[in-house]
Amino acid sequence: MSRHLCSKLVLAVLFAALAVPTSSQVAPAAKGGTGVTMAAGAGVSDYKMDFGPGHEWGGTLWFDANLNGGPPLLRGLGVEFEARDLSVHRSPALPNDFRTDTLGGGLTYTYRHFHNFRPYMKFLGSYGSLDVKKTSSHFTWVEWAPGGGIEYRPFGRVWLRADYEYQDWPNIFANGYDFDPQGFTVGAVYEFHSHQRR
Repeated sequence: MSRHLCSKLVLAVLFAALAVPTSSQVAPAAKGGTGVTMAAGAGVSDYKMDFGPGHEWGGTLWFDANLNGGPPLLRGLGVEFEARDLSVHRSPALPNDFRTDTLGGGLTYTYRHFHNFRPYMKFLGSYGSLDVKKTSSHFTWVEWAPGGGIEYRPFGRVWLRADYEYQDWPNIFANGYDFDPQGFTVGAVYEFHSHQRR
């Protein structure tokens, strides 16, 4: 897949994602309460870097917007914006200056039929940066990330989150090799008051 095509697909995903909260505000009154619930949070990430056997650790920030009403088929749809920096600590198998950063977003679907548990799926498109300073190597690329996880509410508006993501940086290297890191993030999000319209 060419870089140009990847860029177009990222824009299409982000455009569709931005349209979700907007459309939730114009649902007919007969459908019942509609609105968007916002959440923000952070976590600690551990990723296998697809660069030998090495792992790298870092931090992740999330900002989510989810539909909490409207037609049944739309309930659970949302968007997520995510920023991740993997540079805090790395295993000895990686160069000591290896670093990746990603910034992007995409669509999510959350299954909300349990009281204190919420499994979810996601598909994100992000702009990624990979650096190995020792060899003066620097790559920037569009990457795709399907994933999912589960949230648990211990109290109030706080949700603990365990998140898995598989990233695909297609044809990033000259030999056509894909860079495919994958890993887990454990953290928490705080859910803000819903913005509703009836």
